[in-house]
Amino acid sequence: MFIDHAKIFVQGGNGGNGCVAFRREKFVPMGGPYGGDGGRGGNVVFMADEGLGTLMDFRYRKHFKAERGTHGIGKNQHGAWGEDLVVRVPVGTLIIDDDNGQVLADLTVAGQSAIIARGGRGGRGNSRFATAVHKAPSMAENGEPGEEKWIRLELKLLADVGLVGFPNAGKSTFISRVSAARPKIADYPFTTLVPNLGVVMTRDKESFVIADIPGLIEGAHEGTGLGHDFLRHIERNRMLLFILDAGQVDGRSVLDDYITLRNELEFYNPELLDRPYLIVANKIDLPDAEENLRLLQDQYGDLVYGISAVTGQGVSELVEKTYQVLQTIPATEYTGEARIIRRFADEEPFQIDVVDGVYQVSGRRIDNLVTMTNFSQEESLQRFQRTTARMGLDAALKEKGIKIGDTVRIKDMEFDYSE
Repeated sequence: MFIDHAKIFVQGGNGGNGCVAFRREKFVPMGGPYGGDGGRGGNVVFMADEGLGTLMDFRYRKHFKAERGTHGIGKNQHGAWGEDLVVRVPVGTLIIDDDNGQVLADLTVAGQSAIIARGGRGGRGNSRFATAVHKAPSMAENGEPGEEKWIRLELKLLADVGLVGFPNAGKSTFISRVSAARPKIADYPFTTLVPNLGVVMTRDKESFVIADIPGLIEGAHEGTGLGHDFLRHIERNRMLLFILDAGQVDGRSVLDDYITLRNELEFYNPELLDRPYLIVANKIDLPDAEENLRLLQDQYGDLVYGISAVTGQGVSELVEKTYQVLQTIPATEYTGEARIIRRFADEEPFQIDVVDGVYQVSGRRIDNLVTMTNFSQEESLQRFQRTTARMGLDAALKEKGIKIGDTVRIKDMEFDYSE
C-alpha cells in the first residue's frame, strides 16, 4: 500500500546518571571523589533509503525511542553511550515538527541522514565537582532527558517528469505504454488513487523516471478531492507533461482543461509554472480529436504533441522529445541537493506565569536543571539554588511581586519561596 504521510513520536535516549563514589584503598588515605559520568543517550536519526518507496512502515508503529545511556560507576568509570536509533525513510521525505510546522530535514539524496531527536547528556559524577576549595564533593547530576517531539513525515516523489491532468485523461494508460509500470486502469474518474513511478527507455537506451500523478480537479489547490495529497508530488519533478483529453470524452473543452490545470498549479505553488513542460493531446484516435489538436497547436505551437496512449500513435516521438528537454535542465535544479535544515534561536532560560497565586516557572533550560538535580543530596540542592540565582530567577520573581511563603512550581516540583 502506498502511504505518503504519517505522524509519529520520537524521543532521544535519556542520559545516564553520574555517580557519587570515593576512592577507598589501602595506603591511599583521603583518596577523594571517584564517581564516573553517565553515558549520553542515543539520538533518533532518520536516513533516506532508496530501497523504500512508501511510509507504510509508520502506519502501525508510531513511537520511536533511542537507547538511554548507562549510569556512571565508581573508579571514575563512565557509563556507555546509548545506541542511536536509525529510522529509514524513502528518498524525498520531508520531516516537519508537528508543534510549530518547522521543517527539520528534507532528505532528497539516498544515504543522507539527519538527527531529529537528540539524546540527553550524561550526568556528571562527583569527581567533576572537585575544586581546590571543595575537595570531596558528595553530589552528582542526573542524566538529561532526551529530546521528544511529534513529527510529520511527508513523502514527495522524486521523478524527472510528472504527468498532470484531469481524471480519465489517459495518464495511467500512457505510463503503462512507455514503462513497465502497471497502474490500475478503468473508465471511471479517480481510477488512480496513488502516484505511480515508471522508468522510460529511449531509442538510445537512455532512461528517465516518470510519475503518474492522480487526476486533479478544479479546486485541488484548496484541497478539493485529494488535491493537496496529489499536488505535493509534483513539486519534486523537473519537467511536467500536461495530459489532455483531446477526444473530450467527458464533455469538457480541451483548452479550458489546460487553463484550469495551469491555474491549479499556480494557486498551489507559482514556482511550478516555471518548470519546462509539454502539452500532450491524448486520444487523437477518437472522432473530433484532430480538430482539438489543431486548436491547441494554433494556441501553443510546438509545445503541443498529439498521441494515442491506447494505439501508441505519437508516443515514441513524445518520449524522445521529453528526453531532449530533460537534457537541457540541470539535474539538481528542481530535485534539490541534500538539505538538512537547522535553525538556532536565542532561548530565554525561563518564563514566569502566575496561575491561581502559584508562580509557574517554565522553560527548557530550567526544566532540564530540575531533572538533572538530585534533590536528595544537600550539595546538589545548594548548587541548584546558586544556578537559579545566576539565571536571574530570584530577581524575576521579585519583579512579579512574590512574597515569602508563596508557592513556586518548576516542572513537577513545588517550593515555598524564601529569601
